[in-house]
Amino acid sequence: MKQRNIGGILSVGEIGLGCMGMSEFYGPTDDSQSLATLERAFELGVTHYDTADMYGAGHNESLLSRFLAGKRDRVAVATKFGIVRRPGDYARRIDTSAAYVAQACDASLKRLGVETIDLYYAHRVNPDTPVEETVGAMADLVKAGKVRALGLSEVSAATLRRAHAVHPIAAVQSEYSLWTRDVEAAVLPACRELGVSLVAYAPLGRGMLTGTVTSREQLAENDFRRVAPRFADGNLDRNMELVERVKALAAQRGCTAGQIALAWLLAQGPKILPIPGTKRIKYLEENVAAAAVTLTDAEVKALGDALPPGAAAGERYTAEGMKGVNV
Repeated sequence: MKQRNIGGILSVGEIGLGCMGMSEFYGPTDDSQSLATLERAFELGVTHYDTADMYGAGHNESLLSRFLAGKRDRVAVATKFGIVRRPGDYARRIDTSAAYVAQACDASLKRLGVETIDLYYAHRVNPDTPVEETVGAMADLVKAGKVRALGLSEVSAATLRRAHAVHPIAAVQSEYSLWTRDVEAAVLPACRELGVSLVAYAPLGRGMLTGTVTSREQLAENDFRRVAPRFADGNLDRNMELVERVKALAAQRGCTAGQIALAWLLAQGPKILPIPGTKRIKYLEENVAAAAVTLTDAEVKALGDALPPGAAAGERYTAEGMKGVNV
């Protein structure tokens, strides 16, 4: 797999793997299935694995530790802190205080079974805690050798600039896809100016851009998309119409809609790194194969014109969830 750089510090395969769904949010989980998918990802050249301490209340990091054994020096591990939840409860608070930064990092290191975290993100920022305090504490982790590179998730361009002035930020992780292009307005330009990589989560629109989600009823009862606005009645039908435009080009190119969507993201620049999530080998292999799909400039433009910023019906999250983005 071709390599891409994160903040001038890490070199990883251009398509990574988001591991969240292996622990919760997207229906039933199966550790054996997930571990097999992780091993297959490694075989295919995936070297960028993304997790967080809140995924499964620590379960995801512990699961990843089982996969990392024996290959730690050949992969990059990214994890996050800041969202504090009780197991099985979506209610949450954001803690990005200096004291919590140190506490959370030590807990993640223990669960992951590693001595150093390659990329450590503030999962969300608490506006009541100055980002300078948070990043200052994260910088101390770098000095201590516990973390290699720093990241922020779902921040505004202004917050990124303030943070970057304290310590170089290697990556901003935000939702970015043909379906969600908010970052193009201010965050992505700021990243490019500062030399910060953009790690794109939900690059397949939480499955919507694959063309396989056609109703909420097909989703498991504990799948969070059942309450996500873009999958609500009315919005879902309108969004499925948008996906037909992606499927049409995919049919012409002889690949899947999901592969076209990932290829479009890769074409947005060398510092864009998509991390499609899956717990199944079938979809993993399909996603990784997107790296072989090269779009022409005309195709990139046609896709962008077909799904312009703001085209998707409905917000990304519930009203409560939206409070934590672009802060």
